[in-house]
Amino acid sequence: MSSRRSRSRQTSSSRNITDDQIHDLVSKLQQLLPEIRNQSSDKVSASRTLQETCNYIRNLHREVDDLSERLSELLATTDTAQAAIIRNLLMQ
Repeated sequence: MSSRRSRSRQTSSSRNITDDQIHDLVSKLQQLLPEIRNQSSDKVSASRTLQETCNYIRNLHREVDDLSERLSELLATTDTAQAAIIRNLLMQ
C-alpha cells in the first residue's frame, strides 16, 4: 500500500465519529428540545430526536421571521425618535 493511501486512511479514520460520540451528541440534543427534555432518553430514539430537532429549528426560524416582520411594522408606525431608540437598543 502506498504511503499516500495510508495517510488518507489515517486521516479519514481520525474524522470518523464513534458510536459513543453519537450517543453523547443525541443525548445533548434531547436536553435542548422542550418536547423531549423531560422524557427518559432511553425511550426516545435517535431518529425521533433528529426529527424533533429539525422541527424545532423550523419553528424557531418561523418565530424569527414573525418577530422580524412585527418589528418592521412597529418601526414603520412609530415616530422617528422612537424608531431611533429601538434601533439603538437592537444594535447593543
